[in-house]
Amino acid sequence: MSKIRKNKDGLTGGKPPADGRTATKQATRKPTQKKQIQPKVNHPVIITEPANTQNPSTETAMEVHHHPQLEHKHKPWKEYLLEGFMIFIAVMMGFIAENIRENITNGEHAEQLTSQLAQDLRADIKKLDQVYFGEVKIVKSNDTLISLLQQPLKTANTQRILWFVSRSHSLWPFHPATGAISAIKNELHLKQFSNSKIIGYIATYEGHTELLHLVQDITLQYQRNYFEPFLNQHFFAPAIDSVFRKLPVAKAPIHDLTQDDLSKLAASMVLIRINTNELLDDNRQARNDAVELLHYIIKQYNLND
Repeated sequence: MSKIRKNKDGLTGGKPPADGRTATKQATRKPTQKKQIQPKVNHPVIITEPANTQNPSTETAMEVHHHPQLEHKHKPWKEYLLEGFMIFIAVMMGFIAENIRENITNGEHAEQLTSQLAQDLRADIKKLDQVYFGEVKIVKSNDTLISLLQQPLKTANTQRILWFVSRSHSLWPFHPATGAISAIKNELHLKQFSNSKIIGYIATYEGHTELLHLVQDITLQYQRNYFEPFLNQHFFAPAIDSVFRKLPVAKAPIHDLTQDDLSKLAASMVLIRINTNELLDDNRQARNDAVELLHYIIKQYNLND
């Protein structure tokens, strides 16, 4: 029975191992298998940073640093006083610098306005002189016309009467330059103007120029009320047109002219002459005011004369 079992063992499992080395060889032999081809699958690459547990600097960087509670010692009162004094000095220096900058800016602005005012006043003085000499000629024409109107009608020279009526029917208006004065009046808050007498000089000058304008308006009203009706009632158009265009007038025929008409115009001419003389006086007063204001601003603001 044992022999048959051995034969069966030999048929099924082969010869039994002779020793231990043979058994080891047989155990270490790899069975030969056919290689199976696996399908290639593209997996997404996921990159992960390996935890560096061996770098102590990284662990230190990730730690939260807690500052130690330091004990603050109280400063001496002198240090607080010094800090407060330094802050006060800094604020004062800034305030002083701002004032200096503002004064420089305001000074330049005031200089520009006063320079423009000086130019305007020089122009006004020149205009006033021109107006004055023109008004002087008008006054002389008034005097001559009054003498002609007082003559008898039979001997009256109507051609000369017409000529001097045209010369008396004239006006030299004056309009001052007000640009710089208006600008200065709007800037009176500036220290350069508020601490000066410039506004007083300006007020005086403007007062006399306004009076001059009032007398000019009265003169114009007199001319329209007295001269124009006299010319329309007693002279013909060709003669009136020629004389006002300063062309020679050969004849000056009249119509419906009476001695009473001459006397009334003579009386009216006296009023006109009074008004013209008032224009001359106001003109000289305004000119004196302009000269005084000009001299003041030149001296006060160191302008070139």
